Amino acid sequence: MFDNIIIFGYLSCILALGLWSGRHIKSMEQFSVAGRSFTSLVIFATLSASFIGGGFSIGNAEKVYLFGIVNIFALWGFSLKEILVATFIAPRMDRFEGVISVGDIMKRDYGVIGKVVTGVFSMMLCAGIVGAQVGGIGYIFNVFLDIPHVWGILIGCGIVIAYTTVGGMRAIVFTDIVQFVALGIAIPVTLYLGIQHVGGWEALREATPPAHFDIPGAGLTTIAFISLFLTFVLGETLVPPYMQRLYIGKNARHTARGTLLSGLFSIPFFAVTGGIGLVALAMNPDLDANLALPYVIKEVLPIGIKGLVMAGVISIVMSSADSFLNGAAIAFTHDIVKPFAKERITPKQELWIAKWVTLGVGILAIIFAIRIRSVLDILIFAYNFWAPIILVPLVGTLLGVRANVWSFLGGAIAGIAGVLIWNRTLGPDTGVDGLIIGVFCNMIAYAFIATFAPHTKRTSA
Repeated sequence: MFDNIIIFGYLSCILALGLWSGRHIKSMEQFSVAGRSFTSLVIFATLSASFIGGGFSIGNAEKVYLFGIVNIFALWGFSLKEILVATFIAPRMDRFEGVISVGDIMKRDYGVIGKVVTGVFSMMLCAGIVGAQVGGIGYIFNVFLDIPHVWGILIGCGIVIAYTTVGGMRAIVFTDIVQFVALGIAIPVTLYLGIQHVGGWEALREATPPAHFDIPGAGLTTIAFISLFLTFVLGETLVPPYMQRLYIGKNARHTARGTLLSGLFSIPFFAVTGGIGLVALAMNPDLDANLALPYVIKEVLPIGIKGLVMAGVISIVMSSADSFLNGAAIAFTHDIVKPFAKERITPKQELWIAKWVTLGVGILAIIFAIRIRSVLDILIFAYNFWAPIILVPLVGTLLGVRANVWSFLGGAIAGIAGVLIWNRTLGPDTGVDGLIIGVFCNMIAYAFIATFAPHTKRTSA
């Protein structure tokens, strides 16, 4: 009971903080980039809190429970991606002054078509990833509070929708800082006490099947492991919520430093959440793998600390869900609705549309979460809405490659075709994910058309 009081008290504080911090939001720019005034440490905290959601915590513990530490090494592909973005992309963001969405950037080379198409797939991607986070919070409520999974999804999503709708990016940043501190303490404490509970590191190794420590292991071929690693490198690269963190810094130097710190932080953090999966396996080999992380928390932590750690785990999921909800609302409103409405939509109307879209995306996320049970599988499914279609032309624009709308459309068609054909033919037998093939096909088509087609003049965002 005491732990439950801590959890509900924490959730109430997060909700109150989010609503309070967003009380002065009056424009779409405030809703999306919160004044562009944040330092590198704030960017580090909010970016880390955003990507370390249900998939990279609960989902990672689940996969390590099932297949071994190979999943930790695969997730380090995401860490590598963040470091590469900090090195090559973030320092260039001063060139894109005034943008508030990925579509604004894409419009510069690919016109209104590029902006609208990017908005459509941005919204689809964000809905899928929010589904992963909301599904994760459903498991947490079920294990911690004995609330049915579906009701846990509805409660968790409701809280996130409330403060994200009211406060936008400002509310997200303030709540992310609190949630980052909570998760940064809670998860390592859980691993340490879990290892002690099973008798120490040597006892943990003895209780774990030896194959769980093999690389690639888990029945994976080397090619399949490389494919999984590249999936995490490419799948969330420059997705809308992470791109927004590149807009909110005081300048490109703060943005690059915060992004680099976040990438470096993710390396040990992924090892910690994966290690909890091994602890769960040692404690209960017959457990539902989706419950590996919450099971360890519930079984090994003392009263009081348990409630604090439970709140920290809930923070993990909420901090990612809010960012992707906000990203979806901005993509739909600013990149899809506004280009068609043109001057007929006022700034106030645009803001209200974004807030209503937040509710709609939340409902889509609930559908994703209920239909697909594995949190990490939802993430990988959602990646197919982004990397094979948008990633290559977006990187091209950010790096200054001169291209046009035909490069964008040709690459997108090639990327979609590559994913569909590969997954229906050779993919299942090779272990190589269609996302990788789709990105490769997009790159070839984009480069070919950009080289031989006439260029168009850049447009302003």
